[in-house]
Amino acid sequence: MRTFGIEEEFFLIDRETGMPAVPRRRVYNDLMAVNGGSSPTHPEFLSCQLERSTPICTTRQEAIESVTAARRELSAVARQAGLHLVGSGTPPRIPSGPATVHASERYYSINEFCGAITAEHYLSGTHVHVGIDDLASGVEAMNALRPWLPLLTAFGANSPYWRGSDSGFASWRTIQYRRWSIQGIPPYFADEQDYLRRMEFLLASDVVLDQGHISWAARLSTRYPTLEIRTADAQVRASDVVLLALIARALVSAGINNPGRIPNPAPEALDMAQWQAAKFGIRGNQYDLVTGTKCSIDRRLESLLQYIRPELQTTGDTEYVGAGLARMMSEGNGAVAQRRSFHEGGFDQVLAEADARVAD
Repeated sequence: MRTFGIEEEFFLIDRETGMPAVPRRRVYNDLMAVNGGSSPTHPEFLSCQLERSTPICTTRQEAIESVTAARRELSAVARQAGLHLVGSGTPPRIPSGPATVHASERYYSINEFCGAITAEHYLSGTHVHVGIDDLASGVEAMNALRPWLPLLTAFGANSPYWRGSDSGFASWRTIQYRRWSIQGIPPYFADEQDYLRRMEFLLASDVVLDQGHISWAARLSTRYPTLEIRTADAQVRASDVVLLALIARALVSAGINNPGRIPNPAPEALDMAQWQAAKFGIRGNQYDLVTGTKCSIDRRLESLLQYIRPELQTTGDTEYVGAGLARMMSEGNGAVAQRRSFHEGGFDQVLAEADARVAD
């Protein structure tokens, strides 16, 4: 079975003020010491964030155990320090001044270069790395993945609130990311040589500091033999993280194992579909990038399951993914849950619910 790994980003929120919080040095050290599943915790771009990576996983159960154990440990440390550990694409409220960037040379360089963009870069995501055989298969898989990325954005939408009000979008994080120099759905590459030539062109520009600065919704990793899928917001629940990771793995496998004729939708169609997914999440129409027509989310879901079913059968994940998507469509994804919590008890309820369900 194809391997995969998951990177999760979290916000630390002060339980009294409801605002992003920079932990004290002792608390920070305790958080960084959480090493569940033999994989460490890392700092993230902002000092109020942290990142947790799973080990390389082969089975669903490995991912479930790693994600759940780490979330429990991190949440326990945060609670003792008077903090919420929150999986959300954006915090509901943020301070009026510039964000505090974590003390690292690279992050300081990005902050200095990007100015007002990074001043309010309160964004957290769920990134899934799926193993690839070589550059050629990675390029092929990324091409095949492009029409499905907006649907993954819709499923993973979990950032409806921004600066104390409803943004009107299911994934405001996706909209915020559109301000970066290289972002959105990656282009179609003719082959690996075309990919290398165009990457060389981008990296020679004055607006890309390094390859990690390229913020496509899917990109080939420079450190690992993986295709990294970055379109989902950070998730409230551990089970949703694993669900999205298994779908991502199946999509990459399908693109490599059954390439066939890979669709190449127009760039404006992909851009529109991604915006539409960020706007409506799973509570509105989507755009079928193969047929070029508007369609319901249910139709897109049927198409997805038909496309990845052989891969899910190979890994034994058919029932888990089917049940998870059925639950999501019935109960709602993260954005739906946040809005439901807000109507029940405001932002205090949103944060308390996110904290309480962190290991669900």
